[in-house]
Amino acid sequence: MPTPATKPKTFEDFYVYQQARSLTNEIYRLTRQEPFARDFGLVDQIRRAAVSIMSNFAEGFERGSNTETIQFVYIAKGSCGEVRAQLSVACDQGYVGQQDYERLKVQCRRISGMLSNFIDSLKGSRFTGTKFKTSKHDPFVQAMEEQQRVLGELAEQRRKEREAKAKNEEP
Repeated sequence: MPTPATKPKTFEDFYVYQQARSLTNEIYRLTRQEPFARDFGLVDQIRRAAVSIMSNFAEGFERGSNTETIQFVYIAKGSCGEVRAQLSVACDQGYVGQQDYERLKVQCRRISGMLSNFIDSLKGSRFTGTKFKTSKHDPFVQAMEEQQRVLGELAEQRRKEREAKAKNEEP
């Protein structure tokens, strides 16, 4: 796991993702307990919302542009609010104790704040995302250029083979 001084390389390296994962695991633990486990609709909804926080953060990170990342992180933030609302219902119905409710509500608010900070940092960044990166030293760009070179060589080789075949078929 990276230290604060190192740059995260994958979405799993982000502290906010790790916290969302922890929240999701806690939601799954709570929803396995009776009587919560019998409220299939609420169980399904709160689990999906918790998973959505993680999933949308991951998808946004993998998209490769700041605009798309911001869009998906906003969705993750919305899902965080959804989990809080569903926790309120669970608490009101007696499925979750007040202590668990307060602890998880605070965790959701923290995650939501971290997502907001992440969005703000992306909005303030001049970097547009890896999708638009053009540095010759970037391994992704180098791999794409190598792929294009190999494809060009293969196309040229096939063209020459077709010409040679056509020459051999001439009377």
